[in-house]
Amino acid sequence: MTRIIMHGCNGKMGQMISGIVKEDAEAEIVAGIDTYDVVKNDYPVFKTIGECDVDADVIIDFSNANAMDGLIDHCAKTKMPVVLCTTGLSEEQLAKVQELSKTTAVLKSANMSLGINTLMDILKQAVKVFAPAGFDIEIVEKHHNQKLDAPSGTALALADVMNDAMDQAYEYKYDRSKERKKREKNEIGISAVRGGTIVGEHEIIFAGTDEVIEFKHTAYSKAVFGKGAVEAAKFLKGKAAGLYDMQDVIKAK
Repeated sequence: MTRIIMHGCNGKMGQMISGIVKEDAEAEIVAGIDTYDVVKNDYPVFKTIGECDVDADVIIDFSNANAMDGLIDHCAKTKMPVVLCTTGLSEEQLAKVQELSKTTAVLKSANMSLGINTLMDILKQAVKVFAPAGFDIEIVEKHHNQKLDAPSGTALALADVMNDAMDQAYEYKYDRSKERKKREKNEIGISAVRGGTIVGEHEIIFAGTDEVIEFKHTAYSKAVFGKGAVEAAKFLKGKAAGLYDMQDVIKAK
């Protein structure tokens, strides 16, 4: 049984994860952290991580960047393993996460979905076949109209995975409207679509002569990220200090 502290328990993702864990016989949320304490939970809720005196194996964090400094300091002091799902961290906070991983097990990933991370493994192999054969590589990502960043962090992570697997470095091309020239061979095009309530869709296109191969992942709800976070927490229990990501979780399956 993996005992979890849910940091940001009363947010949308925190409540979703609480529901997921209820159905998981291998995990249990033993405490929550949230300044918003109106929601009733089956576990005790503390306003700050420093107030929490409940024994646990790992923390799942789905809070906000403002709460990160206190969380990082707490994990450094207690050596508590932590799954970091909060985005938008500053360069200073990212540096603190790197420092924390020297003494504590930390898991941080651009996307917590098991499907996306399995797709990354597939792309590592696919690009080694298609890129040398002259196939053009394009990524199209779609998200809801409230998303602030473009392209998505996941689209960039997918591009990075393929770039790292190739012998030569490819340039990322975000906007073709400013140039009037043919597409270069050594580039990965990345296009962003924003509209409606699209949770997340990523399509990777390998376009060759007379044939096209497409890989696509669609998230129909944010539950896929919550499920991945729970799997990450179970993986991180008892792990040695270091910086892990969802690829490590996939490999352990």
